[in-house]
Amino acid sequence: MEVKEVVVIVKWSGKEYPVDLTDQDTVEVLRHEIFRKTQVRPERQKLLNLKYKGKTAADNVKISALELKPNFKLMMVGSTEADIEDACSLPDNIGEVVDDFDDADEREESVEHSAVYLAKVQRRVRDYKIKELAPPREGKKLLVLDIDYTLFDHRSPAETGTELMRPYLHEFLASAYEDYDIVIWSATSMRWIEEKMRLLGVASNDNYKVMFYLDSTAMISVHVPERGVVDVKPLGVIWALYKQYNSSNTIMFDDIRRNFLMNPKSGLKIRPFRQAHLNRGTDTELLKLSDYLRKIAHHCPDFNSLNHRKWEHYHPKKNS
Repeated sequence: MEVKEVVVIVKWSGKEYPVDLTDQDTVEVLRHEIFRKTQVRPERQKLLNLKYKGKTAADNVKISALELKPNFKLMMVGSTEADIEDACSLPDNIGEVVDDFDDADEREESVEHSAVYLAKVQRRVRDYKIKELAPPREGKKLLVLDIDYTLFDHRSPAETGTELMRPYLHEFLASAYEDYDIVIWSATSMRWIEEKMRLLGVASNDNYKVMFYLDSTAMISVHVPERGVVDVKPLGVIWALYKQYNSSNTIMFDDIRRNFLMNPKSGLKIRPFRQAHLNRGTDTELLKLSDYLRKIAHHCPDFNSLNHRKWEHYHPKKNS
């Protein structure tokens, strides 16, 4: 199936926003991409001149069916959120979404090899600009890390960022750095990523270096039947730009499993770090994961052979 790129120009609040789509995307995906550009949530968007068979186009209608002219200008009315951080994060009541993906092997397979989503990855490769903070090192594997609830409890109140830092964070990063180049990928804005890394002391630590940060604009949207449109983190964006990394030497940590939908075998779902004031005295997740990273780096030549869901039971001799 040939997938064609489509650009829609969204006119809202006196400005124009180009939105990149494919002809196989739906109106629901269009709304989601508009949200990424404008922070107007899909349920608040009124798309005034988007018609299908003389009526307002429903969310399940494909872009190809709309027969839009090149650079079609779409008029939108809608109100944005006042709080930037809240607008860039998932709503609080969506926490249980994670569990819905725990046994979704068939769904993961269909998403990973979808021509529509692979085309979106190629567009990110073409358009996304990476600001390299440290050069890649020869012979190192790749570790990609989420921030919120993975390294940092971003919801609990505190006077300083270090109070919300996951225990053993710096020890974990220093240990991982011996065998892995490190990338931080968060579903928020680059401004917030840089600020959090500064507050946590990650940006200035002499014992390790982060190669670069990726923000929400490097993610792509995919449609999952039970959940609608969700954003995911496709590792193909990194692999296309840094050829030394691939599925055989890359691992990603995130507290939300759906972020792995494009690369399910490369993802490890970490236990979320919440309620820092109650749990920082007992949380040893990063210590245990340091040991796992070291073992697989030294004893597993191909990460494709690993089942990261069973990481706590990994034994080099049994798995070799």
